[in-house]
Amino acid sequence: MPQLIAPTVRVRESFLEAMGELRAEGKGGPGDDTAVGREIRRFGDEWAEPAGFVRYLDWLRSMTRADVARPLGLVPCTSLWYVEGDAFLGRLGLRHELDEFLLELGGHIGYYVRPTARRRGHATAMLRAALPVAHGLGIRSVLVTCDTTNTASRKVIEACGGIFEDQRGGKLRYWVPTRAQQSDGT
Repeated sequence: MPQLIAPTVRVRESFLEAMGELRAEGKGGPGDDTAVGREIRRFGDEWAEPAGFVRYLDWLRSMTRADVARPLGLVPCTSLWYVEGDAFLGRLGLRHELDEFLLELGGHIGYYVRPTARRRGHATAMLRAALPVAHGLGIRSVLVTCDTTNTASRKVIEACGGIFEDQRGGKLRYWVPTRAQQSDGT
């Protein structure tokens, strides 16, 4: 059964295959300002070497800490990988706080599923599994956004209890409670 785990060298080969799939879709190009796009540009040439991959994992782990210097626009973020055995299926980034940009457009959580694993419910399972992690960080409701044209992501957010707030800058904005609703509706 797939599960969210901390990034690990154990799934390196599958991770590399997934990054190849994402690159084939155009991720990592100069105009790609997604988290995965930036990481492909920054680390992609190093991933093939085991030591370079370990440096990448160390960097991901360091990004969770508030005391680490980070590039402008990045907040503390926990990266979780969705895996089944040694197969990398996707990634979820859980931002611990919201700056002005994230409050408007980016949200607390961003995720992707590798192209060959899409349309199997993985994104919904990933988001659902991340909600207790967010609750453990003291976040009672996460902001999750998606492009207005991304029907699949909208359905994922709504399936996880997303409450639509509004549309801004081409994004739909939803708040998702991080704890299960109790039987009395509270």
